[in-house]
Amino acid sequence: MSSKKLSIIQGSERSPVRGARVIRNANPDQVIEVSVRLRPKSPAEHTELRKALMSPSRDKRVRPISRRDYEVTHGASPEDLAKIKQFAAENSLKVMETGNELARRTVVLSGTVANLQKAFGVELKEYSHPSGNFRGRLGSLSIPSDYADIIEGVFGLDDRPQAFPHNRRMPRTPGVRALSVQTSHDPNEVGRLYNFPTNDGSGQCIGMIELGGGFGADDLNTYFGSVGIKEPQVISVPVDGGKNHPSTPDSDDGEVMLDIEVAGAVAPGAKIAVYFAPNTDRGFLDALTTAIHDDVNQPSVISISWGAPEPQWTDQAKQQFDQALQSAAALGINVCCASGDNGSSDGLNDGNNHVDFPASSPFALACGGTTLQSSNGTIVKETVWNNQPTGGATGGGVSSFFPRPDYQSDIGSLAGDNVGRGVPDVSGDADPHTGYNILVDGEQEVFGGTSAVAPLWAALIAQINQKAGGPVGFLNPILYSLGSKASAFRDIVSGTNGFFSAASGWDPCTGLGSPDGARLVDAITGTTSAAASAGAAAKSAVKKPAA
Repeated sequence: MSSKKLSIIQGSERSPVRGARVIRNANPDQVIEVSVRLRPKSPAEHTELRKALMSPSRDKRVRPISRRDYEVTHGASPEDLAKIKQFAAENSLKVMETGNELARRTVVLSGTVANLQKAFGVELKEYSHPSGNFRGRLGSLSIPSDYADIIEGVFGLDDRPQAFPHNRRMPRTPGVRALSVQTSHDPNEVGRLYNFPTNDGSGQCIGMIELGGGFGADDLNTYFGSVGIKEPQVISVPVDGGKNHPSTPDSDDGEVMLDIEVAGAVAPGAKIAVYFAPNTDRGFLDALTTAIHDDVNQPSVISISWGAPEPQWTDQAKQQFDQALQSAAALGINVCCASGDNGSSDGLNDGNNHVDFPASSPFALACGGTTLQSSNGTIVKETVWNNQPTGGATGGGVSSFFPRPDYQSDIGSLAGDNVGRGVPDVSGDADPHTGYNILVDGEQEVFGGTSAVAPLWAALIAQINQKAGGPVGFLNPILYSLGSKASAFRDIVSGTNGFFSAASGWDPCTGLGSPDGARLVDAITGTTSAAASAGAAAKSAVKKPAA
């Protein structure tokens, strides 16, 4: 039996939700599930891997590890798993076997509210909120000290909504495209404007994390037929009870269809696996770890269009998401995350600047937004996307939680900061006024938002992996080592996202810039292609964005 001495789970503290009020105590007999995150088998090796992955040095670059080797070396230990089973038995909890607990470092426990409250030293209550009722808690979680070194996080006791989809859509008249759009584009047209390569991503799988909504087979068939592209294979993967549940055009279906149609139009040869989970911190994290360690679909790149400001996450959530993203980087899986649609404040009204998470993790490829103007198939102007105060703007700035990674050592200080992780890394078209033509539940709409940029970059990375014959590895250090030297980026030098302004080189509005796809492929894979030569000719005809 364990001792009665208790230890706080660091970073587990929950704060009140503004606008929420207590209705009653949670039903003590209700049976719920929680996900318990375990420490890595060798914390010291895990730390060394982190340093190596973020190193800007080509000589120290980490080659992708197989999923099996990662589990053996960096997964949870069987001994720790056995101890958690003992903890469950001591607290009348049931271990829900999933078969990949060690790789995901995640154990699912099931039990009554009463038993879970006792096990983790917490009181659960039912809350009402204008956006929907939820089960919540305040303060920190505690566990017997015997298990303090093993358990790094517990998720699922509190099921408040955690994240928001980062899309913006133009006002819609049923059956008619929005008239206020300057020039909308089919996603494959955006790919051509950015000189994407012509290969189709065959042999790759693009994973997508969705926290609501769904897709319909008829919509996909109609959409891809309308743009003259072979319909990609799209499958849904349920996580924690989430499922593909399409409903109406005004639901989260818009986010799901935007992600699938953008990625599928650019890389139609790639399989798209959509991981549906509840919109909670547990659902989000479990969807991510499920996708990363999915031995069946084996995504080589993942797109995430959901997030929330850093202060709205617990520290344990930020830490465990970051560790999951580190495991993706070690496996050679790049995770493209939308940087947010509310400018430098990220939608908080406290007078401070904030960045969006999980985009702010150093192991995410944070994707910012631009306004893209073209004529006759050529880009004529590209600036920072900013339609504020009411129309959205690209997120970007400096993390207040994550230190600056080594690969960003040359980006300079920002607003007196010289230690925080800079966001975003890259960018692409996100302004709904120059946005993407998307079909949602039978309705033609025009979407923008950094939600569109994450799947756009995910599709490009699938093309890169296809050309390289497999995952090229964690791209962030590679992209920063390239900078503007290989002309692989369009440097965006005009516009602001509120507090921050665009500038030559990296900036906290559009990062390194938008891609010249073929040049980027060649710079990363070390090959020369006819597409790159054509891109060089086209680039000479493109106007330099106005300063």
